[in-house]
Amino acid sequence: MPWLYFTLKPRHRAWAEAWQKEVQDNLRELETVEIAEGCFISPDAHLFAEPGRPIRIIGPGVSIAANTFVHGPVVLEAGVSLNARVSLDGGASGIHIGEGSRIATGATLYAFDHGLAPDRAVREQPVTSRGIVLGKDVWVGANAGITDGVRLGDHAVVGMGAVVTRDVPPWAIVAGVPARVIGDRRERRRSGTPSASWSPPDDSEQ
Repeated sequence: MPWLYFTLKPRHRAWAEAWQKEVQDNLRELETVEIAEGCFISPDAHLFAEPGRPIRIIGPGVSIAANTFVHGPVVLEAGVSLNARVSLDGGASGIHIGEGSRIATGATLYAFDHGLAPDRAVREQPVTSRGIVLGKDVWVGANAGITDGVRLGDHAVVGMGAVVTRDVPPWAIVAGVPARVIGDRRERRRSGTPSASWSPPDDSEQ
C-alpha cells in the first residue's frame, strides 16, 4: 500500500525515509536506475534495467507497489503510480508514462511483439518494438493490457480488463476486447455535483 508512505505523520517519516533510501540505493547499485527524490519503491518490486535499457523515475511522488515487474527502457514522470502486479516491458523502444497517471493492479504494458510468419516457430520469429506512450493523468484499469505501438492521450481512461490495440484520444474512455471508445471524461458529472439519480432519504416524517 504505497500511498500510506505519502501520508505518514512526521514521527514515522524519519525511519520510513531512511528505509526507502536503503531500498533505492540498493537498486541504484544493482541496476541502471534513476530515481527522483520523494518516491516510494516496494522492496518486493522487481526492477530490471541493464545497460542500454534504463529505468528513469524523473519526478517526485512516484509509487511502485509490491510484485510489480518493470523492465526498461521505462520513463515514469512525477506522481505515477504502479499498483501491485503491474507488468511493464519496454522492449527496445521503451515505455513513457506521463505525470500523474495511475496503473491499476495486474495491468500489462508490453512494448514489443513477435512475428507470426507460418514458416518458422514462434520462438524463432523476429521481435519488433515501436514503444508505448501514456499521456498525463491517464488511468489504466485493473488487468487491462496495452500492446506495442499504442499512444494514450492525456486524461484517457482504460476500463478493467480491456485490451488496447490502437491509439486512444485525449479524454476518451475505452473498454472491451479489443478496446473501443465508450465515452468522454468531459461529459461526466463534475466532482462534487450530486447525481440526478440519487437523493438523500426524506426522514422528515420519522
